[in-house]
Amino acid sequence: MLLLATVGFALNFWAWALLSPLGPRFKDSLALSSFEQSLLVAVPVVVGSLGRVPVGALTDRYGGRVMFPLVSAATIVPVLYLGLAGHSSLPALLVGGFFLGIGGTAFAVGVPFAGAWFPPERRGFAIGLFGAGMGGTAIAALTAVQLVDARGMATPFLLTAAVLALYAVVAALALRDAPGDVHRPEPLARRLAATCRLAVTWQASALYAVAFGGYVAFSVYLPTYLKTGYDLSQADAANRMAGFVLLALAMRPMGGWLSDRVGPARVLGCSLAVVVAGAFVQSLTPPLLPVGTLAFLALAAALGAASGAVFALVALLAPADKVGSVTGVVGAAGGLGGFVPPLVMGAVWGLFDSYAAGLVLLAAVAAAALAFTGTNIRHALAR
Repeated sequence: MLLLATVGFALNFWAWALLSPLGPRFKDSLALSSFEQSLLVAVPVVVGSLGRVPVGALTDRYGGRVMFPLVSAATIVPVLYLGLAGHSSLPALLVGGFFLGIGGTAFAVGVPFAGAWFPPERRGFAIGLFGAGMGGTAIAALTAVQLVDARGMATPFLLTAAVLALYAVVAALALRDAPGDVHRPEPLARRLAATCRLAVTWQASALYAVAFGGYVAFSVYLPTYLKTGYDLSQADAANRMAGFVLLALAMRPMGGWLSDRVGPARVLGCSLAVVVAGAFVQSLTPPLLPVGTLAFLALAAALGAASGAVFALVALLAPADKVGSVTGVVGAAGGLGGFVPPLVMGAVWGLFDSYAAGLVLLAAVAAAALAFTGTNIRHALAR
């Protein structure tokens, strides 16, 4: 069940991230400004993030066996629209990107579904392993540009739609909710209100906005950053973004595994300290080889480990019947954390012809999250 959920998450994230590696191409073909290009890749992020709140609550009520096929099937519609008709203008792309955000809600389905199959002392690793499905963004980065060059603009979208359709059928037939995972017919509004009263909801949301938000921001904006700031080709920038994503996703289960053993607060503290250092170094715009590459790899590893640690924290502190709802709110915070930085980076480049101010801001936010971890989170875990 964990494997099926992880595959479903990866495929939905593949669809969710399709516009990012193609952003520079759309910028050239449609004469977009830097801000318009940033908006194009950010819209699916914010919609997928906000959509996790109701989808997480619905997963608590109906279970992942119902919600995974439903989300996967719904994502097919905007993917087909973008491939067949929605890539000829910025308004059409924004409409398609808005509904493409549905794919990003799969995260709020998979965390409670996968976690319910494991005892509390193993959920950090299990949820971290499920989170490796965010590597779907790497599939998009590695294949979208090449498929467009070889077969035309519609090809990556049609391929993704076909794979999602196959998965939706397999999930409907094969997925099973964990034994004892009881779904209560509680009204959605009441469930969300109860979730919002939990301290862990807001503690984990603040940290995930930095950890996963930072990952999402780099995964959607890194091709543009490297093409603009270092004058790399579109294909080279997309490949480097894929490397960033692969390292981050490999470290996510490691962050969960370490949290099961030494505690999520320690993992978060170490990871956030690395984010502070890496962002500050990159703000100096060092040569890409070797310093810039090492800074980005350190950021990828730290953001991935911190993301895994946040949901180890949720598994420890959230009531079992509210994990989906808490995950939805926390996931929304993470996605929203990824929505703002691409817009900021685009605006900063437009004003200063440099990304330094945006990276200094990331370092400052990570430092604040580090202080929050050392105080509030340690206190919450000690109770």
